[in-house]
Amino acid sequence: MMNSSCCVGISTMKPCCRVLIRCRNSSIFGFPFPKCNHLDVYNLSKSQLKGNSFRLFRSGSSRILALKSVVDHNRRAFSVSDSCWDQSRVFRSYNVNKHNRVLVIANVASDIRNHSTSVESHANEKGFERIYIQAGLNVNPLVVERIERGPDVGKEESNSSRVESNSSSVNIDNLKGLNETKVSIHERELSEIEKEAWKLLRGAVVNYCGNPVGTVAANDPADNQQLNYDQVFVRDFVPSALAFLLNGESEIVKNFLLHTLQLQSWEKTVDCYSPGQGLMPASFKVRTVPLEGTDGAFEDVLDPDFGESAIGRVAPVDSGLWWIILLRTYGKLTGDYSLQERVDVQTGIRLILNLCLTDGFDMFPTLLVTDGSCMIDRRMGIHGHPLEIQALFYSALRCSREMLIVNDATRNLVAAINNRLSALSFHIREYYWVDMKKINEIYRYKTEEYSTDAINKFNIYPDQIPSWLVDWIPEEGGYLIGNLQPAHMDFRFFMLGNLWAIISSLGTPKQNEGILNLIEAKWDDLVAHMPLKICYPALEHEEWRIITGSDPKNTPWSYHNGGSWPTLLWQFTLACVKMKRPELARKAVDLAEKRLSMDQWPEYYDTCHGRFIGKQARLFQTWTVAGFLTSKMLLENPEMASLLFWEEDYELLEICVCALSKTGRKKCSRGRAKSQTLM
Repeated sequence: MMNSSCCVGISTMKPCCRVLIRCRNSSIFGFPFPKCNHLDVYNLSKSQLKGNSFRLFRSGSSRILALKSVVDHNRRAFSVSDSCWDQSRVFRSYNVNKHNRVLVIANVASDIRNHSTSVESHANEKGFERIYIQAGLNVNPLVVERIERGPDVGKEESNSSRVESNSSSVNIDNLKGLNETKVSIHERELSEIEKEAWKLLRGAVVNYCGNPVGTVAANDPADNQQLNYDQVFVRDFVPSALAFLLNGESEIVKNFLLHTLQLQSWEKTVDCYSPGQGLMPASFKVRTVPLEGTDGAFEDVLDPDFGESAIGRVAPVDSGLWWIILLRTYGKLTGDYSLQERVDVQTGIRLILNLCLTDGFDMFPTLLVTDGSCMIDRRMGIHGHPLEIQALFYSALRCSREMLIVNDATRNLVAAINNRLSALSFHIREYYWVDMKKINEIYRYKTEEYSTDAINKFNIYPDQIPSWLVDWIPEEGGYLIGNLQPAHMDFRFFMLGNLWAIISSLGTPKQNEGILNLIEAKWDDLVAHMPLKICYPALEHEEWRIITGSDPKNTPWSYHNGGSWPTLLWQFTLACVKMKRPELARKAVDLAEKRLSMDQWPEYYDTCHGRFIGKQARLFQTWTVAGFLTSKMLLENPEMASLLFWEEDYELLEICVCALSKTGRKKCSRGRAKSQTLM
């Protein structure tokens, strides 16, 4: 019989066996596993560690060791072989301090389409078992302890090094001697407002079966009408996730990604109609309910909202896009790419993309959505092709292009992604961009052109140019308009969409620079006393009554209608770091730092200069807190920020599937866009 050993080998995502365990009172590194009163079948997929260093992260008084293997272009994974699987068992010890033990932290895996369990034997792998397990609602990480049968079993340790976590310890002797290996902790003294922010953020954490799975939208103890602010929102959690990841805490983010993925497969029905399978929930809530068949026992359940309970019953189009963006962010900041390579995660990505890339009647590469389907989740006249959705869509496509495993099942999807990226970038850059020169062109447009060579392709009437824009647009700089449809251009400036156009390189380098130039030139309008305006200008008078339906929450210069939202700080910071303008972000962060703590971290601010706390703003709003913390950390660690944005992809400019050159009807206009991109 062969002795077991640790090995590094090429690993693939193939299932082979299943493990049935009871998740009760087990723990790892001193942290308890969830206490559940039922049996779960766990899905374990391959665990791959990428990167070129070992990094030690610090969380509070606890330290967690995150291991990264040396970079290898063959995508090698750390695996464990043992000829005696029968000696494997659930790990329950608080201390791992023997040379004869190897830990395998396995991940949850599931096939959300058919909930099947696959068992496959692997020859010539020297006893290495890969475990792939069926999905379930209360699925949590499984830790398996392997016992080696080496000659040194039972010998005492000497001179061992450990990373302490409360009373737990992890032996790290095996880390010594590795090439290009470093263990370091970056620490600095936090300011009082940062300490307060971290306390509030940790106080907003929601647990499910004993494990953190997200943060509530707001945690105001004086709020008697919480509505849905006590739920975990996908878009709201993104800045919280970034704050935790930048602080070296990844567990909560991983749990969030996996549990929201499980909810994706739930049945969603509104008035007997079910939307697409790939739809992600807008939010979910952890409820404690009595356990059937028991006397006094309770269990945690997840209660998702796919829009069937939302005000206006609008499907959250942006939730799936944010989920994909966060999934890439998790891999970039932790070096753990095994999560995105799992079968269930790959399937989840494909379901979201299939929903977004489905053919329809639309003539444009932009996504057609209803009003209220993104951060602006109330009626604000953004139905059609709003910039925010297009920028997030473009970002999610670029993320998916990096993460999807290319094989026979995904090859057509990857080709569709490339084609849509190319068409979408051209469309936004060519038709959404306005500056002084472009506005002057629109002012001289001819209308009612019936021709394939029309200049005014969308039949925009020059009288649509609002009077405020003529005097507002600076000589240097410009921006991407809020929406574009036949005979309609929404000239309002929407902050989030423009910032993500910079972050994702949806705009050209020159356009990205122009957006920041405009924000700097119009600082008193877009930042003023509190960063940053969600849109500018506000809808007022008859326009407000018609477009919003006289919405009492979206009154002029309040909430989504020209309100100031501090959570936009982290996206502004990321855009500024990318464009090498950190001083702009620092100026905005310093401005917010003077008021946020004193004002009890409001959700938004009112008035055209952001001087008043929003009339219906929740206090202690979590993404206000997280946005501030994330901005501070991004400014301190620009090298980490560089992992989160994209540079220009010149390969996309070469992709064109319109085949106009073959028909002879007209010449493709992409040549001009390419020359513009290179400016």
